[in-house]
Amino acid sequence: MKYKYVFGPVLSGRLGRSLGLDLTAATICSMDCLYCEVGRTAVLTTERKAYVPAKAILDELAHWQEHVGLPLDAVTLGGSGEPLLNTEFGEVIRGAQRIMPSVPVAVLTNASLLVEPEVRRELAQADIVLPSLDSLVDEEFAAVNRPAQGVTTQAVADALLAFRSEFAGRIFLEVLLVAGVNDSEENLRRLKAFVPLLRPDRVDVVTMTRPGAYTEAKAVPRESLERWRRELCADIMQAVGQSSSALSANLLTKQEIQEIVQNSVRRRPQTVAQLAQATGLSAESVREALDILSRTGGVRTIAAPAGESGSEQASAQDGPYYSAGRR
Repeated sequence: MKYKYVFGPVLSGRLGRSLGLDLTAATICSMDCLYCEVGRTAVLTTERKAYVPAKAILDELAHWQEHVGLPLDAVTLGGSGEPLLNTEFGEVIRGAQRIMPSVPVAVLTNASLLVEPEVRRELAQADIVLPSLDSLVDEEFAAVNRPAQGVTTQAVADALLAFRSEFAGRIFLEVLLVAGVNDSEENLRRLKAFVPLLRPDRVDVVTMTRPGAYTEAKAVPRESLERWRRELCADIMQAVGQSSSALSANLLTKQEIQEIVQNSVRRRPQTVAQLAQATGLSAESVREALDILSRTGGVRTIAAPAGESGSEQASAQDGPYYSAGRR
């Protein structure tokens, strides 16, 4: 079965081996972030509706569990857009917990929809919530996140604090820095004051490691990144390499490996090394899958995407980038 809404598993520095659930199936979001690896937002909105029916997502998840059933560290609501825009995301959380009762359910979010009490109540059913908050300076917030009309810095910050008071699970806060945009001293000062109020279980300060939606988005220098991490007491995400947690190609058919690889490049262009890191497959298995997919038109090679520079981004020795081919 080819999955439309279930993708992965991928290896995450924060969640381990994570199976993704796509709740919008298109780049529908309340922000159009400079750095977004999925690409530019096609529909910029705060309108909530059932973009993908919960039943369709859960049917695929149940099928995956029955027919693939690899060990997982998390099931993560995320995908192509902002998952909280889907009015049925709470049903997806409950369904995932029912299908995989021993696996934590995590939700990625830009936190903009947390201004709505109903959204906070539904989200509180999750085990782990991973909000992003890139700047508390209004001009920087507008520049880096490019939010939909009505989404403000203060409203997002206040909503996060309200959610913290209502949520018994774990919060993993992420701050993504773009050089010359949100890496100011004023933003650092404000975030240092805010983080203790939010009381997250961990903080991750990161920069771009893959091409973003807009060419002006560049990685910050390593020394700047390390300073921000020290100042915000951030956990440094460890590079996920080939280890005992890596997916074993022996447990997967060649078709399943190809689907994992193809689903990954549909979301962002990647090199062999990046695909191996993201999926947990060996580089050899990735290359074999890419070779077959290249011949059948499932993937294509592209030049190094614009914005692919900076201390933490891929080097030329990683080889060509692969993107989705014809569908």
